[in-house]
This record gives sequence, structure tokens and C-alpha cells, in this order.
Amino acid sequence: MKKLFVAVFVLMLSSGLMLDAQKISIQKGSLGVIKGQKMLATFDYSGMAVGKFDKEDDYIAKKMEDYNKDEAGKGDKWATSWKGDRERRYEPKFEELFNKYGEKPGVSAFRSATDAKYEVNIHTIFTEPGFNVGVMRKPAYIDAIVTFKDRASGEEVAVVKVDNVPGMDAMGYDFDTGVRIEESYAKLGKSLAGFIAKQK
Repeated sequence: MKKLFVAVFVLMLSSGLMLDAQKISIQKGSLGVIKGQKMLATFDYSGMAVGKFDKEDDYIAKKMEDYNKDEAGKGDKWATSWKGDRERRYEPKFEELFNKYGEKPGVSAFRSATDAKYEVNIHTIFTEPGFNVGVMRKPAYIDAIVTFKDRASGEEVAVVKVDNVPGMDAMGYDFDTGVRIEESYAKLGKSLAGFIAKQK
């Protein structure tokens, strides 16, 4: 029992350290020009690594194989949800939090804003799905390259790198992978808006 307590404590401590490791940095340009702007939000998952897999397709194939061994068709259902959660959960959650916390700098982003002058593209380059098995849990996290560009000219006005964006349910009910990753996109939206607010 004591060993189990120690293991859980160490996991919680390491998870906490990871949560503090989020980093946002400007790779190119300046964010000042987008203040006060409504932007078209686009999302890109191409070339994304997942967990220990360099290629998302390899991760999906492995998970499908494992799930289908447990129950026929379960892996196929999981794969549909894995991709479907992007449009159904992650992207709306990013919009919601980015727009909520973007009120101060006057920025907003919508997938429907096709008349916007600027575009913000969120390219997720890495996803750690994490896990929650009751007595032990590991938060999800994502890394992303966020590019702001003028839609008319195609000019990139700013490129931002965001690392280790954590995702977990505060109440501990994030047994579903989609719930954890959804919280990563919520955190990304909130953090990115807050970062923009601090720029000149």
C-alpha cells in the first residue's frame, strides 16, 4: 500500500512539473498587428507525431489492432472518434477559450470567419494522449506551430511555437482520451490569447 501511495505521489508530482513546462515563443514577426482583429481559424494535423509514434497513422493502426482484438469493430469505432473529435470537440473548444480571453486584446478567431483579413492556423505537430486509469493518470499535452498571416497577400505576420500545452480534467473524470486532449486545446486558446494581450 505504501509503495502504491509513493508511486501515485511521484506521478502526480511529475505531472505537475510537466504542467508548469508550457512555453510560448515568437519564432517570427510581431503579433501587434492582429490586435483588434477577427480572424479565420484553420487547423492542420498533417505530419503530427503521437506519443511514442513518429507518424499518427502508425499510432492509429496500433490502437485499432489492439481494440479490435478486444472486441470486433471497437478499433474502427475508436479511429472514427479519434479523427472526428477534432471538428466536434478540439476546434470549438479552442475557439471558445481564445475568444473569451481574447476580449482584452480585441482578438477573436472563428472557423466561419471567411471574410476576415487575417488567418490564424493552428498546426498541431505533436499529441501526447495521456491516460487515466483511476489510481494513476498522465495528462495529455500538445505542441503546436501557430501561424498568423494576411489572407490577401499570404504574408506571414507572425509565427508562434507553443510547447507542452497540458490537458486534464480538474475533477479527474478524464478517462476518455478526447476529454483530455480537448482540455489541451482549451488551454491553448486561453494561453495564446493571454500571450497576445501582453504583446506591443
